[in-house]
Amino acid sequence: MQLASYFTNFDRSKFAFAKGLGTPLFILAALAMVVLPLPPLLLDVLFSFNIALALVVLLVTIYTMRPLDFGAFPAILLVATIMRLALNVASTRVVLLEGHEGGDAAGKVIEAFGSVVIGGNYAVGIVVFLILIIINFVVVTKGAGRIAEVSARFTLDAMPGKQMAIDADLNSGLITQEEARVRREEVTSEADFYGSMDGASKFVKGDAIAGIVILVINLVGGLFIGMMQHDLSFGDAMEIYTLLTIGDGLVAQIPSLLLSIGTAIIVTRQNKSENMGQQMTDQLGNVHVLFVAAGVLTLMGIVPGMPHFAFLSLAAVVGGLAYLMHKRNNETKAELVNRNAADLAPVETNVVKEIGWDDVQGVDTIGLEVGYRLIPLVDKSQGGELLSRIKGVRKKLSQELGFLIPAVHIRDNLDLEPNSYRMTLMGVTSGEGELRHDNELAINPGQVFGTVKGIATKDPAFGLDAVWIGKDQREHAQTLGYTVVDAATVVATHLSQILTNHAASLLGHEEVQNLLDMLAKHSPKLVEGLVPDTLPLTSVVKVLQNLLNEGVPIRDMRTIVQTLVEYGAKSQDVDVLTAACRIALRRLIVQEVGGNRKEIPVITFAPELEQMLHQSMQAAGNDGAGIEPGLADRIQQSLQDAHQSQELSGDSAVLLTSGILRSVMARFVKYTIPGLRVLSYQEIPDDKQIRIVSVIGQAS
Repeated sequence: MQLASYFTNFDRSKFAFAKGLGTPLFILAALAMVVLPLPPLLLDVLFSFNIALALVVLLVTIYTMRPLDFGAFPAILLVATIMRLALNVASTRVVLLEGHEGGDAAGKVIEAFGSVVIGGNYAVGIVVFLILIIINFVVVTKGAGRIAEVSARFTLDAMPGKQMAIDADLNSGLITQEEARVRREEVTSEADFYGSMDGASKFVKGDAIAGIVILVINLVGGLFIGMMQHDLSFGDAMEIYTLLTIGDGLVAQIPSLLLSIGTAIIVTRQNKSENMGQQMTDQLGNVHVLFVAAGVLTLMGIVPGMPHFAFLSLAAVVGGLAYLMHKRNNETKAELVNRNAADLAPVETNVVKEIGWDDVQGVDTIGLEVGYRLIPLVDKSQGGELLSRIKGVRKKLSQELGFLIPAVHIRDNLDLEPNSYRMTLMGVTSGEGELRHDNELAINPGQVFGTVKGIATKDPAFGLDAVWIGKDQREHAQTLGYTVVDAATVVATHLSQILTNHAASLLGHEEVQNLLDMLAKHSPKLVEGLVPDTLPLTSVVKVLQNLLNEGVPIRDMRTIVQTLVEYGAKSQDVDVLTAACRIALRRLIVQEVGGNRKEIPVITFAPELEQMLHQSMQAAGNDGAGIEPGLADRIQQSLQDAHQSQELSGDSAVLLTSGILRSVMARFVKYTIPGLRVLSYQEIPDDKQIRIVSVIGQAS
């Protein structure tokens, strides 16, 4: 009881300094084995520990779920190799010094391997040892080293494509910032792991070569010492030192072979979260293959002269396995058919119900229609991920824009092509596309280093060149610089792009009232002074729609409502109120455009051109229709050239103009130059500097 109490109250913090000293002490002990002589009993313990360590490492490589889960393997491989080489030196010293005294002079383990394993015949021992060397060095180690080298190179080459795929998923709302960080760390860890394995495989190869050299040195040295120093005959010296040397070599080569096999297993496994045994069972357990194999074994078993019992019994085992797997597969299919039939069974009714207003269905705010071949994408029971992806898109856009994105109503449409889908807003088609749900889309982001085989197409979201490829080509395409996404990601990205472009049409009176109710929980007096005392709800809705239409999020409802309360008493004009809200939100707008940089690169109009545009607007009633068509074409072309120049330099394109022209020019470039943002002079915060990079209409 006192001893138990002592361990219970033991203060581990006092010995925290000892944490992490295991590996350094292990390395120092290995170096000590090289320098200091070891007694035979300690050699037996260390040789047994060496074999046990190699066996444990081999089993871990088999049962680990993914190669990256055993990330310490390269370091363990190095430490185990150092220990084995140190033991070789220590055992060689004992064999050469004490070998003349008998077979157990170097310990019981070496004696057992030298006499029991090879039967005490040194000729057999040499042959067995050479066979182990050939298997280890020529077959296992050489193959594992080549695979590790290729895997490291391909993993490093694929890193940019994998990083771009993570960024694409993050931008489309499919993953969060935390999930993106974890995936980036996994990509980096994978590259580090296979790079380390490439180097660690060289230790295994060097260890195999060292085994051959040590064998020759021990034989020659043993013969010399036995004959010259201990007056042994050539036959006695040959028998004694050969058996000890072979025993010593086998004790070292067996754990070396186990670690080589572990290295080969870890570098040949796929980076998937599956047990190795499960992978082999799933991929080798083909019913047709097993039936054919059982038939071939049966034919071989009935051939005269063949060992009938061995072949026929094995044929019976393989045939029995094939029958059991076939029976299990049929039961699974029958269960799925019955479940689907129950789900699709029509509801019988003999009562004809009179139609009413409930039968008049309104249009869906957001709709997604899919062809029948794309149904697996939206069916969770078939592994469809589209529903979760759409939920992620809605969550991300709701957080970015500042209001709740309505639910997406998904239905199948037999009028569509089998592989097609259609997106609707308020019942109007807003986007269409064609998918191959069993393939993946390799998108050309602008610069790739080769071509991939597949079906050429266009990315439905942004119109980029793309290719439908097989799933087995994913890593190859990423290595060439393509951004590879699955079919569900294609639809989710397209939906995100459409909802972002039409955010204003998704915001109605109910959504605005909900926003005001949420704000009223924290600022009740502010909301009471807005609707209906200062402005009607319709005007507030229109202002918020104008902001969304110009790409301004409405997350900061407190600032927006405060501005409307202040300016609503002076003017009821929606455009004036929108401009006032933009000025109040100028810090947010500039941050969305240029981040946190102090200097903003901008495009401006020449004073003469700006004056001409003012006069045209006054003549046309401030709607921009009075701009002469030829002048409008030249302005559009100049803005496109300046916009492309800014994109090539890596900066956001911003057109800076007067407050009178801002709304007109924003509508002018909205669809012709989508990436160009239009700001007024009043929307630049005081702590920001502008840098004019291009002047439109300036005489050359």
